[in-house]
Amino acid sequence: MPFIAFVFIFLSFLSFSFSQSSPPKGTLIDCGATAPSIIGGRQWLTDAGFISKGTPRKLTIPVTTPILSTVRSFPLENNLHHKFCYVIPVFRGAKYMIRTTYFYGGINGNAAPPVFDQIVDGTLWSVVNTTADYANGMSSYYEGVFLALGKTMSLCIGVNSYTDSDPFISALEFVILGGSLYNSTDFNRYGLSLVARHSFGYNGSIIRYPDDRFDRFWEPFGVKEPSISKNKNLSVSGIWNLPPAKVFETELTTDQFGPLELKWPPGPLKNNMYYIALYLADGRNSSTGTSRMLNISINGIIYFKNFTVTQAGAAVFATQWPLGGVTTVTLTPAAGSSISPVINAGEVFEVTVIGGRTLTRDVRAMEDLKKSLQNLPIDWNGDPCLPRQYSWTGIKCSDGPRIRVVSLNLTSMGLSGSLSPSIARMTALTDIWLGNNNLSGSIPDLSSLKMLQTLHLENNQFTGDIPLSLGSIKDLRELFLQNNNLTGPIPNSLVGKPGLDLRTSPGNQLSLPSPS
Repeated sequence: MPFIAFVFIFLSFLSFSFSQSSPPKGTLIDCGATAPSIIGGRQWLTDAGFISKGTPRKLTIPVTTPILSTVRSFPLENNLHHKFCYVIPVFRGAKYMIRTTYFYGGINGNAAPPVFDQIVDGTLWSVVNTTADYANGMSSYYEGVFLALGKTMSLCIGVNSYTDSDPFISALEFVILGGSLYNSTDFNRYGLSLVARHSFGYNGSIIRYPDDRFDRFWEPFGVKEPSISKNKNLSVSGIWNLPPAKVFETELTTDQFGPLELKWPPGPLKNNMYYIALYLADGRNSSTGTSRMLNISINGIIYFKNFTVTQAGAAVFATQWPLGGVTTVTLTPAAGSSISPVINAGEVFEVTVIGGRTLTRDVRAMEDLKKSLQNLPIDWNGDPCLPRQYSWTGIKCSDGPRIRVVSLNLTSMGLSGSLSPSIARMTALTDIWLGNNNLSGSIPDLSSLKMLQTLHLENNQFTGDIPLSLGSIKDLRELFLQNNNLTGPIPNSLVGKPGLDLRTSPGNQLSLPSPS
C-alpha cells in the first residue's frame, strides 16, 4: 500500500468555557439590502460600507428567508478575470468561518444562474455553480475556514471563462471560530472548504445557531437502513471541534451485529486531500459493563483501529486524507466486541492550499495610490497580485515566495488625480508607465526605486520641478516627461546621463542647467 500522510487523534474531554447564549462574533452582510435588519436575533448589515462596485438588486419572486430577497450583481461585459471584492475588517491571527450564500432569482433574465469564481484574499477558493440547487428552488451556500493574516480580509467574486451573465451574491458571513476548532490544520498554509457536514440519523431542519454556537450548518442525513436511534440524552461538550449536543440526539447503527457502511459524503469527490472528522458517542446505559469497540475504514483503508466509543463522546479525524470519486465509510465491530457500531455526525473539508498574499508594504502603497487616483480600472480591489489570473489591471508581479509589484502600466487609461508619494515604497518596481492620462501635481521623490528602468509620465499635467533624485537611479534607461507643465532647470544628473533616453520637450518650460 502506498504511503499515506495522515493524523489520527482521539480526544474525549477538553475544558472549554463558552456562553451558549452568546451569538457568534463576526460580521453578517445582507448583500444588496438598503437597510440593516435583525434576523434570528442577530444583526445583518448592508453591504454599502464593504464594497464600492456592483449594483444592488431586489428579487421579484418569493424567498424563504429575508437575506435572499436582495443581491448585489456585478457587470460581466469586458470583465473576464476581473474580480469584485468585499473588504471586511477582521482580527489579525483569528480563524474565520466564511460563508457565502447565493440565490439567483432570475435577476439577469437568463433561465439559469451564471457560473463564476469566489476568492478569499489571494486564494482561489472555489467555483460557484448554483444551477442544480436553483432548479430545485433552493439557495446555495459555501463555507470555508481561513486565517486572518492582516487587519482586513477580502471575499471576491471573479468572472471566469464560463460566466455567461452578471455574477451576484446574496449574503456574506465572517464568523470568528474558537481556537480549538480544526486546530490540527496549519492555516498559514491551508484553508478548509466544506464538502459535507451531517447529523446522522436526523431528519429535521438544518441544525445551526443557537444549537451550534458558531452557526455552522449541520444537514440531516437520515436513511431507512441502517437503523436510526433517537433522543439520546448525552452530555457531550468536550470534543475540541465543539459539535452541538443536538447531533448526538440521533445516530446511525445496525439492528443486527455486523458492519455499518455509509456512502458518505453523498456525492463523488474530486481527487484531492481532505480533512475528515467523525463524531461518535455511546448512548447506552453505562452500567451494562460492555464496551463498544470498532474499526473504522474509508474506501477499504483502515482509518482507526480498536476505537472505543464512550458516553463522553469522541472524535476521530485525519488532517489530510487522499480521496476521489464515491467514498464509503465502514464501521466494523472490533475483535472481541459484541456491540454494533454507531455514528452520530461527520464533517468533510477539501484542503485548499493558500495562494499567498502580495507583500504588505506593496499592498499599502497600492491602496494609497488607489486613493490618490480617479477613474481607476474596475477591478482594483482585493489582493493586487493574487490569484495570478485575477491580478489588477495594469500591474505585473514577481514570482517566488515574496510577491512584489514589479510593473505599473496604466497608459491611456483616462486617469486623473495625483501620484501618491507612497509609490516610492514599492521598491521592486522596474517600470512605471503612466503616460497619456490627466494626472496633475508634482512628481514625487522616487530615489528609493533602485531597480527602476523606465518612467513614462508624458502627456499629463504634472507641475513643478523635475526631482533631482531621479538622477540617482542607476538603472534608469527611459525618462519621458514631455507635454506636462514642468518648470525649472533639468537636473545636471540627468543631462548626458549614459544610457538614458531623456525626453522633456515639447510642452514644458524647462531650462538647461547652468554650466558647472
